Amino acid sequence: MSLRVFTGLYHLLWTLESHSQQRLGWEDAAQARIARAKAERLAAAQLQGMLDANPSGALGTARLDDPEKLRESGL
Repeated sequence: MSLRVFTGLYHLLWTLESHSQQRLGWEDAAQARIARAKAERLAAAQLQGMLDANPSGALGTARLDDPEKLRESGL
């Protein structure tokens, strides 16, 4: 087998492997996008739950049984 044929075969195999690795990278990126979107949805739901559960309406300055907020909510 001549050097030119060997080099051509090596190049073909390397090209196939590089395309395979590129496809794996694309799949990983797609999975990462899906995971990020899911995490953002969960974070938004958690934030909304925290805001709903906070009677004073301001995170970090919440007071338990805030009389003004309780009156506003009709409790």
